Amino acid sequence: MTKYFLGVDNGGTMTKAVLFDAEGKEVGGASRKLALIQPQPGFTERDMELLWKANLEVIREALSTSGVEPGQIAGIACTGHGKGLYLWGKDGHPAYHGIVSTDSRAWKYPQAWEADGTAAKVFPRTLQTPLACQPVALWRWFQDNRPEILSQVQWVFSVKDYVRFRLTGEAYAEITDYSGTSLMDLNSVSFDPKVLEAFGVADMADKLPPLRYSTEICGKITAEVAALTGLKAGTPVAAGMFDIDACAVAMDVTDETNVCVIAGTWGINQYISRKPVLNHSIKMNSLFCLKGYYLVEESSPTSAGNNEWFTDLFLESEKQEALARGLSIHAYAEELAASVEPGSQSLLFLPFLYGSNDNPQAKACFIGLESSHTRAGIIRSVLEGIVYSHRVHLERLLPNRDRPGCLRLAGGAANNRTWAQMFSDVIGLPVETIDAKELGTLGCAMTAAVASGFYTDLKQAAQKMVRVKERLEPNTLHKPAYDKKYALFVQASRALDGLWKEF
Repeated sequence: MTKYFLGVDNGGTMTKAVLFDAEGKEVGGASRKLALIQPQPGFTERDMELLWKANLEVIREALSTSGVEPGQIAGIACTGHGKGLYLWGKDGHPAYHGIVSTDSRAWKYPQAWEADGTAAKVFPRTLQTPLACQPVALWRWFQDNRPEILSQVQWVFSVKDYVRFRLTGEAYAEITDYSGTSLMDLNSVSFDPKVLEAFGVADMADKLPPLRYSTEICGKITAEVAALTGLKAGTPVAAGMFDIDACAVAMDVTDETNVCVIAGTWGINQYISRKPVLNHSIKMNSLFCLKGYYLVEESSPTSAGNNEWFTDLFLESEKQEALARGLSIHAYAEELAASVEPGSQSLLFLPFLYGSNDNPQAKACFIGLESSHTRAGIIRSVLEGIVYSHRVHLERLLPNRDRPGCLRLAGGAANNRTWAQMFSDVIGLPVETIDAKELGTLGCAMTAAVASGFYTDLKQAAQKMVRVKERLEPNTLHKPAYDKKYALFVQASRALDGLWKEF
């Protein structure tokens, strides 16, 4: 009997469920856009019950569209955005709204930990710099602002571990997610009481679920969930992984050859290594889903989520034109951006809607806007600004390793050839895209295939389920213009950095 594997992905803006066969071919899928709750500036939350209902809906629809019998699904795995905070209550209900990784309410705690030496003290254990959107900082915010919430908490989850908990009724903390929380000792692969005490979050200790590796089975689909989704009760559910790991394995980043760039809600720039980077040139080492590897990462919420916001808010007439021509809005926007030559305008966009590469209080803005600028030029400046922000991170990462063979690109930019070429030209490296629409869910399906025993490990799963779609070479003629504009981008970012606290 043919076997299939289900991936469930809860990112910063979308919930998706996609069913794949053993060769990585998509056979059915569904998605829902998730509403953000923003009660005040810097807060980005979502209703955890509505999130769960969205997961039930997309799983049910994915099965329906695939025509696959539930008994043919050999395994399921979940992924989702990292960081943030999803609190489950002792009363069997969410204790608060889920907090998304773009949230910056806790910005003052990492700054204080840097200033008083706490961050340096724990670095030999955590191997990372604490961030405002991590559970460690958000928990401190709750201590100071909503302590009554914490008294009701049973479990501290990441988003995908919350969803898996609802699927199975069993609580676990998967290692790739939690190794990026500043709560773990990455050397011993364990939650560290000394780290918790240093950050002032020792009261979180008994609320952290047991740790598991990505391809371990962490429960089975319950009878209740089976009735709500059409899945077969007892179907095994793997631990899954952080979405940046899922995208990496779905791009066959299973050795140290290539660098992975994900242009999603967050701009993720990463590679895997046998050794962490300890010289403080980068902010994040975490544990990769392949044992023995670290994920070396530079990231910020400065990527395609900014483009989604811009598109939703300002391109209404373009949406109507795209509809009339039978195009998606993104395909039409790409056409418009491509009509503007690189270097033909000095307009800059700083993609800091949710903070900058280094400052969670930073704000987005256009610089150099004139009456002569067209809508096409403004669209192009948004895409360029996002690429420049990725370059800031890559210039920190790449000196720590040998020159990569290429950038493997995922996220919104991978579906936009003009944008993908821009990445190649600005960074000066070849860009490869993968023949799959939904890399996060593909990575989940690969994980489920290994957990169920269909493949021996993730490297074998990648060999069988991943195919490169296209390779783009950098256009050296465009590099001087991009370099000049990138220098302006960096200069403008630095010049404005001291101003953001006044807004």
